Amino acid sequence: MAVPKRRTSKSRKGTRRSHHFVTPKGVQYCPQCNEPVLPHRVCGQCGHYQGRTAIAVADAEGK
Repeated sequence: MAVPKRRTSKSRKGTRRSHHFVTPKGVQYCPQCNEPVLPHRVCGQCGHYQGRTAIAVADAEGK
């Protein structure tokens, strides 16, 4: 069975794990209703995408 001859140092371990960080999501805001929206997606609140109405959203007040 293969066993390491020397203990892995903290710097070598940190160098190996340097790319294991989590990148934050890029949040943008809808120009119509100012709600946070992921890029290249239709706004869930107002249904707008690229300056036009992409989907018809039912009003929450009608429920």
